[in-house]
Amino acid sequence: MTKNNQLHTFHIPVMGLAYTIDSPIRVAKYGISSVVSIMDDELIEKMNAFYSEKFDLPYQEITKKIHDYRAERITSYLNLVDKIVKEKFENFKTELSESKSALENYIAMLPNKSEIKIGLQNLMEDGFAFKENIKNYLEKNLYPGDIDVNIMTKLDKDNFIKDEQLPIAFNDAHAALRGFVNSTVESSVVLSAGMNPRLYSYFESFSEFFPDLNNKLKKKITLKVSDFRSAMIQGNFLAKKGLWVSEYRIESGLNCGGHAFATEGILLGPILEEFKQKKEQLIQSAHELMVKSLRQKEMHVPEQPLDLIITVQGGVGTAEEHDFLHEHYNVNSVGWGSPFLLVPEATSVDKDTRALLAHAKEDDLYLSHISPLGIPFNTVRGTTNEKLKLKRIAQNKAGSSCPKRFLALSKEYGPKGICSSSKKYQDLKLDELELQKDVLSPEIFEKKKSSITEKACLCVGLANAAYLENDIEIKGQAQGVIICPGPNMAYFDQEVSLSKMVQHIYGNASVLTVTDRPNLFVKELKMYLDYLKNEIKDVTEEISLGQIKKWNSFKNNLFLGIGYYEDLLSTGSYFESTKKEILRQFDVYKNELIAFQIPELKTV
Repeated sequence: MTKNNQLHTFHIPVMGLAYTIDSPIRVAKYGISSVVSIMDDELIEKMNAFYSEKFDLPYQEITKKIHDYRAERITSYLNLVDKIVKEKFENFKTELSESKSALENYIAMLPNKSEIKIGLQNLMEDGFAFKENIKNYLEKNLYPGDIDVNIMTKLDKDNFIKDEQLPIAFNDAHAALRGFVNSTVESSVVLSAGMNPRLYSYFESFSEFFPDLNNKLKKKITLKVSDFRSAMIQGNFLAKKGLWVSEYRIESGLNCGGHAFATEGILLGPILEEFKQKKEQLIQSAHELMVKSLRQKEMHVPEQPLDLIITVQGGVGTAEEHDFLHEHYNVNSVGWGSPFLLVPEATSVDKDTRALLAHAKEDDLYLSHISPLGIPFNTVRGTTNEKLKLKRIAQNKAGSSCPKRFLALSKEYGPKGICSSSKKYQDLKLDELELQKDVLSPEIFEKKKSSITEKACLCVGLANAAYLENDIEIKGQAQGVIICPGPNMAYFDQEVSLSKMVQHIYGNASVLTVTDRPNLFVKELKMYLDYLKNEIKDVTEEISLGQIKKWNSFKNNLFLGIGYYEDLLSTGSYFESTKKEILRQFDVYKNELIAFQIPELKTV
């Protein structure tokens, strides 16, 4: 996305384990970048077999008996995706040079201000030597979208052969990184869920992450962050090892899909403003540290800082919001996630789950506690996983069989780890809770019981949709499908084509049928206000002074955010047709915030 004449101004972020597992195969030929999760090597192996057969390519199964099978599976699949994408891209260029209708359809998908779009339109009008001119132009200016990969840094489970713990290099995230590095894909690894110093240090083992003599990076690092401070800390940590962060991907703390990493009440607008104002500081700080480290390592030292881009994602739903983020905050790309779950050409979702998403309303989409990681998780009510889970709870058989163990991270009951969604873990916890039944009120008892049994098997539930869509057999205990849309999903209510969705992003069509969709900044503010209220309401223990300080700071940050937006809207020419309503909604939430009382410490 740092190339000249950027083809698209949006990207498709990682979604779940399965939902973007093959998105590059589907959309990269159009120049659209997307992110593949490389956490589930079992899913990856099955997709490798599926696509090898579909494209008539040789396939050699990589079983768990093979040394370093996890990394090998990831490398093999990424090589396959890379091969298919390159082949589809070459075929697409040929099609565009031979078919005017195909070219017209492609031009309609490009951003209105795109130099390439204008160039192609001019050649269309030329007429003379059309095919040869177009062919030459496409060769010089078109390129496929990036095949980026995602590693959730917290998913770095220790692994064992029988009772012998393997070296750290065989931990889940470490092996996934090695699988990416050894592949032919030249793109970015998107690191999410915060800093893992041990994993970050492992990057030093690979020359691909260091600049070559031409100051090029064969593989790049992208950090998904929720605020500037986090970006500075993580970026400098890596720079001290001679490693450069090529992209900071800012995501709304709550107005996003899947795991939600809430800030201390700092809203997206003020966060983006800080990145805009301090981008040079971020670059210079990292450059100085990187140069010092590279000299110590006696490696090539770039004279000038390498490219660094800022991107953003979370709750964007209109062309006006998309353009505002680009123009006001100078971001290089805007992520569109949840809406693409309704685009069969772009994501891997089974038919029933797409129908559930299309019919989902605001109240159906909620911030849950189903994740075994203990991190709030955006999902939708009515999934097949939820129905199966509730049925097991009703039969006193709560918990999953835990076949994959990617989230078996709790060492509470042994060094090999156990997942809090597993039946084994939940049985132990429920037995412990039963011993406290006489000293707990019925209400607290049920609350604690629910907090144990509500955990869901994400490893299986977030992968099953790809199996169902592609008629791949699912073995083991029935877990159904878990899907992780953001709250923005409520306003998209129909399956649409890829072309139509892209035109919607660029303001040349609309896929929205609702008229009362709130502005993304208003929606995020409401979510943070609800989050604060729920956090205080859900406290079951005695409130501490530290909690009260945290909540007051949170509330104050929300006030500062509202003030920022009020100033922004009163001085800028943005959102003209909806500005009055946006300001009215901010005023409503401001009054709600004023009226909301933070608890005080009880003095004895």
